[in-house]
Amino acid sequence: MPEATSRPIGVAIVAVLAFVSGVIDIITGILLIFQGDDPDVTDAFGGSGGLLAAAIGSMVLGLIVVILSFGLWLGRWIARMIVTVLQILSLIGSLFMAVAYLGDPVGEWASVLVTAIVVILLWTRPASAYFRGSEAASR
Repeated sequence: MPEATSRPIGVAIVAVLAFVSGVIDIITGILLIFQGDDPDVTDAFGGSGGLLAAAIGSMVLGLIVVILSFGLWLGRWIARMIVTVLQILSLIGSLFMAVAYLGDPVGEWASVLVTAIVVILLWTRPASAYFRGSEAASR
């Protein structure tokens, strides 16, 4: 049976950053719900239904990323693929909210930065070797 590759520091950082990114998405969704009384914010999302959908979508996406961050820690390739797709969706959503939001979008820009770092680090050469080695060892 092949031996698992030891977890490189980059993968550990990715797992932690994915966790942080998911938590930021959850907090953003919660904060967005509390701004439903602001007509400028509601109008930016096309009404209260759009605002609620964006808030719930952000929270659900964040929860999924938090759960999958543990799969990244364990070197599961499926977690890597799903997190990559979800992080790209999160990046798009955060960019939209940063541009559409009329207040102070610092949280959204922070989410964009963290998400971009997660995706980049997830596909480095040491990370790829770790995911290949972990999957080979689990067979």
